[in-house]
Amino acid sequence: MLLYIHGFNSSPRSDKAIQTAHYIQQHYPQVDFHQPQLPSSPIAAITLLCNITEQAKRQGQTLRFIGSSLGGYFASYLAETYGGRAVLINPAVKPFELFEQFIGPQYNPYTDEHYQVLPQHQYDVAQYNTHVIRHPDRFLVLLQTGDEVLDYRQALHKYHSCELHLEPNGDHSFVGYEQQLDKICKFIQL
Repeated sequence: MLLYIHGFNSSPRSDKAIQTAHYIQQHYPQVDFHQPQLPSSPIAAITLLCNITEQAKRQGQTLRFIGSSLGGYFASYLAETYGGRAVLINPAVKPFELFEQFIGPQYNPYTDEHYQVLPQHQYDVAQYNTHVIRHPDRFLVLLQTGDEVLDYRQALHKYHSCELHLEPNGDHSFVGYEQQLDKICKFIQL
């Protein structure tokens, strides 16, 4: 099973998500690939991700995760909790510390959804923090120093024992992501 987890205010229709789905379909059509649209509520989102992961684990499938931004934060939790390998793209390290700037009305341009980020969501997200990465061999972390949304140095610090791929410049979307897909698939052992 491969679970692609998009970031905040994103969707399976983002560029990275589309590139990933196309690559997997073209090169690994036998893989049980999941790319859900996450609910805007953090608890509903993590519940959905845990349900998909638990079902795959019950079926004896190998667990694999790709997570971008907030999706990387969730992928860290899933890989540390359930096992498997994870690739994190410009991952959020402590997204709960950033929530205050998002409290209030939000709009997801991919889904055309208007919703509210509530103060409670900050605490909901914090529950899934992996304070320490106990299994660094399970992680490949892709970072670009030009990330305008998140401080890449936080991820360097948290994932220092993991396999790291750091590129200068770029941005939060990870410029040239499609060129990393072969490396990603090798790391997650497809």
